[in-house]
Amino acid sequence: MNTKYITIEREYGSGGTEIARELSKQCRVPCYGYEILENVSKRLDIPVSNLERYEETVSSSFLYSLYMLSQVQEGKTDMVTKEGHIYIAEQEEIRKLAASGPAIFLGHCAQEALKGRKGVVKVYIRSNPEDKKKRIMEKYKISESGVAEAMKRFDKKRANYYYANTGIRWDDLKYYDIVLDSGVLGTEGCVNVLKGLYL
Repeated sequence: MNTKYITIEREYGSGGTEIARELSKQCRVPCYGYEILENVSKRLDIPVSNLERYEETVSSSFLYSLYMLSQVQEGKTDMVTKEGHIYIAEQEEIRKLAASGPAIFLGHCAQEALKGRKGVVKVYIRSNPEDKKKRIMEKYKISESGVAEAMKRFDKKRANYYYANTGIRWDDLKYYDIVLDSGVLGTEGCVNVLKGLYL
């Protein structure tokens, strides 16, 4: 299979963002993560900070999300929640970016947006608590006493958003093609594994 798109979901503090950016640089393939929010922000005229807040407070009920999406399909977009509108806009933006060619996508349920396309490899990056703790303290300047709460908060946000919009548990590894442990492989090792998909 010729890889065209790599979608990456990652545990907070696992180094997934750095891995994606370095992979993008070495393979000369664009990487989209925060950029998706920036583009949606411009299109909907909503500050990025508000989009991030909506993602964090999204309902964890997949059945509710299915109902909302059914309203969209029937043309009743006025009944969709703000979170629903944002999810739909993000999915549209991902498909738009993918139409330009090979790309790496970070988060935002990108594998759902690209479902049915050929050449998609779904990746999950994890790590052990100690390595994540060290990375979070160094990169985000979070105190040692605040690390556990930060990990819990961000992982819960990602898990809720993913489940609400896909009905799949974000950390259910059987839904991914490749699972990498950055604590074992290191950032460089993870990049080298994924680089092989594009070479």
